Amino acid sequence: MAQASEQNLPEGIPEHLADAQDSTENYSLACHSLCTNGFSKMEGNGMVDQKRTIYVWDMDETLILLKSLLNGTYGEAFNGSKDIQKGMELGKCWEKHILHVCDSFFFYEQVEDFNEPFLDSLSEYDDGRDLSDYDFNKDGFSHCYDDANKKKLAYRYRIIAKRYAQGLHEVLDQETIKLWDDLYDLTDSYTDGWLSSARTILAQCRENVPAKAHLSRDGADIIDEVEGRCVNVLVTSGALIPSLVKCLLFRLNDFIPARNVYSSWDVGKPQCFSWIKARFSNPHDRFCVIGNGIEECQAAETMNWPFVEIDMRPTGDHRFPGLSMRTVKLYIEVVYGISDAENDE
Repeated sequence: MAQASEQNLPEGIPEHLADAQDSTENYSLACHSLCTNGFSKMEGNGMVDQKRTIYVWDMDETLILLKSLLNGTYGEAFNGSKDIQKGMELGKCWEKHILHVCDSFFFYEQVEDFNEPFLDSLSEYDDGRDLSDYDFNKDGFSHCYDDANKKKLAYRYRIIAKRYAQGLHEVLDQETIKLWDDLYDLTDSYTDGWLSSARTILAQCRENVPAKAHLSRDGADIIDEVEGRCVNVLVTSGALIPSLVKCLLFRLNDFIPARNVYSSWDVGKPQCFSWIKARFSNPHDRFCVIGNGIEECQAAETMNWPFVEIDMRPTGDHRFPGLSMRTVKLYIEVVYGISDAENDE
């Protein structure tokens, strides 16, 4: 992939940071398998009658800021009180980190042309083979979207899911981790706490962090999670693998498991919302969409789900920091009413 060119960094940014498609039918079949398996697990854990709230999040310019940093629109919204160039350079630093992690640890140079809507979309092609000694550079993986390559792609997705669950501290060296930490802190400071505030509300949404069971299938670790009373789901218009990497780099992975990340790049957000509705099919389940785009707004309206619009402008009604769970719950109550649990509280 193309590497970002070196830039002269503005004052306040350490120089070291700069160095650092196939058919809908197949998707639906895969999603049906995922929904069935997931619902069976919930039944086995006594979750069927539990009322859940599913928070459906947009990523860019909602949980994170990137595009608005890169093009300067975030800084411009502050009418001279923000150093626009500094924000743009921060965005370029993030872009370089994202490309590096994608290519180095998530097979992105190999799988870039195959954007699936979610990691489990090809699970039916994964035969459970032990991948501990598998050579991904010599397995003949090509750009042909046939069954043989779908199996090899499913293998890669299994490793990607495992690495996501383990986190970047398992693959990055200490120097890179230091660069990443510095960049996160600088960006959070520049955006007045946007990143940390978004993480805080994600944590509040995910009231009951599910226990993780480490299973083994032919020597490969698999992470299985049982959702609690509140669930965070991400639907992003970006490609799947870079979106997973963004979740890791922007520290969202503690609150959004890999299987809850959907890419609407090829299929659109209405389709992703339909899959989410089918997956969380308990009649007591409630949904709330939080984002900044017209597509998720219209999709939420079609599904009759409440929509909380994020506005990055300093005068915006709902932004980070500022948006609270109390406000989000008010939107939910308008559509669904007040739940028994909330009455008890």
